Amino acid sequence: MPAPLSLRIKEQYMAKRARGLSQQIAADAVGISVRSAQRIDRGELQPEGQQQQRGRHWRTRADPLAEVWENVLLPMLEKAPQLEPQTLLLHLERSFPGQEWYRRKRTLQRRVEQWKALHGPSRDVMFLQEHGPGVLGISDFTQLKGDPITIAGAAFEHRLFHFRLPYSGWCHVEVIHGGESFVALSEALQNALAFCGGVPAEHRTDSLSACFRNRDGSYAGDYTSRYRELCAHLGVIASRNNRGVAHENGAIEGPHRHWKRRLEQQLIQRGNRDFETEAEYRQLVAQVTATLNSRHEVAGKLEIERLHLQPLPVERFADYEPLVVRVRSTSTIEVRCVTYSVPSRLIGQQLTVHLRHDRLDLFLRSQFVETLPRLHRRAGVSGPWRRIDFRHVIESLRRKPRALLRAQLQNVLLPGDRWRQLWRALLAALPPDEAAKVMVDALHVAAKTDDLAGVERYLRRALRSGDLSLSCLRDHYGLRPPRGLTALPQLDIPEHHLSSYDELLGRTSQPAGTGECPAIAVETAAPGTVPQPVASGRTTGPGRRLESSQLPLRPGGAGTPATPPGAAAAAVA
Repeated sequence: MPAPLSLRIKEQYMAKRARGLSQQIAADAVGISVRSAQRIDRGELQPEGQQQQRGRHWRTRADPLAEVWENVLLPMLEKAPQLEPQTLLLHLERSFPGQEWYRRKRTLQRRVEQWKALHGPSRDVMFLQEHGPGVLGISDFTQLKGDPITIAGAAFEHRLFHFRLPYSGWCHVEVIHGGESFVALSEALQNALAFCGGVPAEHRTDSLSACFRNRDGSYAGDYTSRYRELCAHLGVIASRNNRGVAHENGAIEGPHRHWKRRLEQQLIQRGNRDFETEAEYRQLVAQVTATLNSRHEVAGKLEIERLHLQPLPVERFADYEPLVVRVRSTSTIEVRCVTYSVPSRLIGQQLTVHLRHDRLDLFLRSQFVETLPRLHRRAGVSGPWRRIDFRHVIESLRRKPRALLRAQLQNVLLPGDRWRQLWRALLAALPPDEAAKVMVDALHVAAKTDDLAGVERYLRRALRSGDLSLSCLRDHYGLRPPRGLTALPQLDIPEHHLSSYDELLGRTSQPAGTGECPAIAVETAAPGTVPQPVASGRTTGPGRRLESSQLPLRPGGAGTPATPPGAAAAAVA
């Protein structure tokens, strides 16, 4: 029986014949043989699908599954239609060893697929939705897969908040720190609504634990109190998909892949996934989003959708979690089991913390104090979590630099791995006390000049050359030391005559002159009392200068260096 030809090919061939082309030329033009062209001209074309409708009732080779299909495999499939061919193949290998069942794997896969299509259970049907303008806004969190994004060489753990208006296709993507928290949803959602210029009638998410309690049974009243208040403030109806059924949010699950594919292409074109700052990465995310929103069809539909959006609220909903903490004597506070340093002038004060997904805003009563970057604890990582800024405590530490030697926060007090390496090098080259003084003073200079990298490089060069001098470091940055020997003024201290002590005790004073007052025997008021000299002989004058050699610098004694003069002595100059 001749092979069937499609009706489309027949129509193309007849059209070319109607234009006056020969049978050979028309057959070559549509890609059929002359014999098929002759059948078309004679009206002997076999209808398409006729052979498939009748089906083939014979086999071209022996059935390799004849012994097991009816008796073994078919009852298993009828009992559990979700069984996969690989599971059935493993069952055959265990039940009938010694046969090469792996050679029949492809035959078994086709047979199971055909049986499920003809006799298996019904499958879920996707019902395409039609969205009207201003009706629905849908949001979700997603994560990038593959190689991580790095900020200055360190892995940047984050999520992406994705908001989309299904009618126009307009979207907003924002970088989120930590997990899928309510404060992250509240801040990012309100930012998205501000950018699109209005509020849709309905806001849809998946089953976020920050918004829903996810209790079994009815979903009525399953909203958390804060999410209910947010929806009431925005004037939207809250909805969600069924738990574990992600395709019900297909209006954003599909765009997830499209948006992330565009970002991956930008990263490939960029050549690396490392960014100097988080702001640079956020700029790339905003650029990818703007490219999608600038398409003509999206911009045109957005103008229509804005006519149907509700107006934005006058004030923003509180997109933070308020907490109250007290600053400890260590100039730190504890928020969510994480220790943060604050300026030492706040010790003992009670602060109000506005906890956001990426930062902490500190308030003293109603006065804004400072913003701290938030540190999120990672699951499976034990130990204390601290974010310490040496600038908060450097003034106090400079008054007692030896506290750095055994400080519990020493590792996090030093700003980065390079400074920790420098600290170890200083401890190896100098006595501990001198190393602590050099490190603390260097950190003070770095805090004053806001040049951590420059001060660190300067110290490394000075340490290698053996000419380590803090005075030169301060001169290099134009700073003068507020304390230390070089900052002490040379004072002229006038001394009174020792005879004034005799006058104070009611004795006869010696004539003024040289200031010498030899010990004399005095009568006592009561018998048996031992006479006491009022002063020992010493040389005085109108004034005497306090020399630096008389100051107690080290435990070795007044003016006596505890270590041999050299690099250590020059370091504190």
